[in-house]
Amino acid sequence: MPRTDLDRRSLIAGLCALALSPLAGAETAFTPGQPIRVLIGVPAGGTQDVLTRAIVQEVRDSLGPLIVDNRSGASGRIAVEAVKHAAPDGRTLLLGTASMMTMYPSAYPKLSYDPIRDFVPIINAARFELALVVSKDVPANTLAEFITWAKAQGDKVSFGSYGAGTPSHFLGEMLNRSAGLKMVHVPYRGSTPARQDVMGGQIPVYFDTVGGALQMQSGGRVKVLATSGEKRSPLMPDLPTFVEAGLKDVVATAWFAFYAPAKTPQPIVDKLRAEFTRAVNSREVRQQLLQNGMYAVNDDANTLLKTMREDTARWAVIMKAVNFQASD
Repeated sequence: MPRTDLDRRSLIAGLCALALSPLAGAETAFTPGQPIRVLIGVPAGGTQDVLTRAIVQEVRDSLGPLIVDNRSGASGRIAVEAVKHAAPDGRTLLLGTASMMTMYPSAYPKLSYDPIRDFVPIINAARFELALVVSKDVPANTLAEFITWAKAQGDKVSFGSYGAGTPSHFLGEMLNRSAGLKMVHVPYRGSTPARQDVMGGQIPVYFDTVGGALQMQSGGRVKVLATSGEKRSPLMPDLPTFVEAGLKDVVATAWFAFYAPAKTPQPIVDKLRAEFTRAVNSREVRQQLLQNGMYAVNDDANTLLKTMREDTARWAVIMKAVNFQASD
């Protein structure tokens, strides 16, 4: 065989191998004209939107066009399902919440996805605490006064949450168990109607995000009595935590993390992780998060997986204790 033919065949074989390599796939995933979709399980305009759009703005130049795709419905499970079944090419991502990835496995007896098996974690981007918010008409200005009042009312006190099976819901249940209260849960379809009702006095108690609580408090129509972190919230440093009041079991934080479908090639995941990490560390994104009651986390994949396993086990115990099971 002539040497030129052998060289030509070797060159062709080498080019084919390169085209099929994971690294080549990673480059293709971020070429212009092939947008990346980030699916969110809630309507536009909420906290999840704020986080995702802030990061998207930071990574457009390096990753190409990114589209925020709001797929609300079924408590966010529609978005999760869509990403689970998407091609593992880095072009369809999920903003996963603590509820979706650690609570739903215990809440839904026939959940159609496995948060660890069906997804590849990219980065845990942000976390937030919650707060005990009461109507201005509730005769309590401290957590201790509230507990005394609520005990005296028995089961006549209702508490609102922004959805059944969410951190907002289970923070109320944890307070019931730890303080010996009998508050009755009233789930809302999101934070907006719940906030309207607690500000209007239609419901006396609501467990909201710290950012939401801060916004309501500024209007003078509610009182915020405690926050749910292990330490005081930087946004509300004058407020005690439940832990400080001796309620050591009443701790609840939630988070938002980005995921790709299982079997996404590692070079693609690494590229996404590097760019998302850079975005979360940027001054602009951190400021936007703080303004909306969130804190940048920037946990890597292993730390996020550890958090997921620990949170899943903790929420399972709480759900069993209150005999909670979500309906489809």
